Amino acid sequence: MRRFLKPLAMPLALVVICAFFAMKEPAFLGARNLTNLIIEFSIVATLALGAFLVILPGQIDLSIGSGVGLVGGIAAVLVFHHSWPAPAALALAFVIAVLLWTLMGALIIKQRIPAFIITLGGLLIFKGVFWIVIDTSTVPVSRGDEENLFAVLTTSYLPVKYGYALAGAVVAALAWGRWRGQAERRAHGLPVTSVVQGWLVFLPVALAILAVPAVCNQFRGIPLSFLILSVCAAAVHFLTQHTPFGRYLYAIGGNEEAAVVSGIAVERVVIGAFALMGVLVAVTAFMATSYQGSSTSTVGDLMELDAIAACVIGGTSLKGGRGSVWGALLGALIMTALLNGMGLMGLDPAVKFIARGLVLGLAVWMDVKFTRE
Repeated sequence: MRRFLKPLAMPLALVVICAFFAMKEPAFLGARNLTNLIIEFSIVATLALGAFLVILPGQIDLSIGSGVGLVGGIAAVLVFHHSWPAPAALALAFVIAVLLWTLMGALIIKQRIPAFIITLGGLLIFKGVFWIVIDTSTVPVSRGDEENLFAVLTTSYLPVKYGYALAGAVVAALAWGRWRGQAERRAHGLPVTSVVQGWLVFLPVALAILAVPAVCNQFRGIPLSFLILSVCAAAVHFLTQHTPFGRYLYAIGGNEEAAVVSGIAVERVVIGAFALMGVLVAVTAFMATSYQGSSTSTVGDLMELDAIAACVIGGTSLKGGRGSVWGALLGALIMTALLNGMGLMGLDPAVKFIARGLVLGLAVWMDVKFTRE
């Protein structure tokens, strides 16, 4: 029974959190707030996907929050102060992010320096460079004379008539993928989940996907940022579940020595994971800065903790070798709902810090407990 109920623990926790805030603040379930929550979720979850890729082989990255601020700040300064076209500014900032995280990954692996130290140094360096880049001021993401690509990332919405069609297509694709996966496991003589357990997992996911257009269409439609997250999540899921690179990430996190003996290019795989972290930091930076409407010194603050906590809450082991994209997304949704609800209630910032700390501590405790079991 315990094993049967374990997958339902986090969804039930999400339901309890949402029910609590709905009772305390009825506007929490309003279409406008839920649409904003989806945008905030898209930002946190995209970064959590990157953290997931790095944690999976047993690494850690504490610099991603500061990196979000820096990369978004570079793009904003290029657009606002130097009149660059938004696509060119975003492209340059994107390349810089990938290069920075590839370099950090190389330092960690080639020089055998603990990731904790390198990324902690990166956190401080990126924060300082970020403040220098924006001159510790507020830099808008547009010049005011036109709506550019940067500015509309979190202010554009899918037309209402396409919302349900897209959600239905996604549910159908997931159902087909699940059926095919189960069929392949049976063909190879591998164990498969029971029908009841399979439906208990799939049905809530399908209903949640169909609920997105039902809620968002009451406001302005499905946010563009949610579509960006969906593409990123699908890519990371495919990468980790259906490619040799993904299997190598799990193998390295499970037992690095065994991975080396089996011929896996551990150094190349881990550096690749950090490079992909740079890609997702850049995407998150563009959405976070766009959502704020400008680049300020607070963009990205504590986002590394939210992303790491989201992964661990969703079942990713800090030691590596265990976790899933769905778990990271669920953890990000729990974190976002918590922060959104506290903000809606107008709680003191000190309470928010305490709540974040408690959630992070609880997540690590759960990781340790499940690892022992």
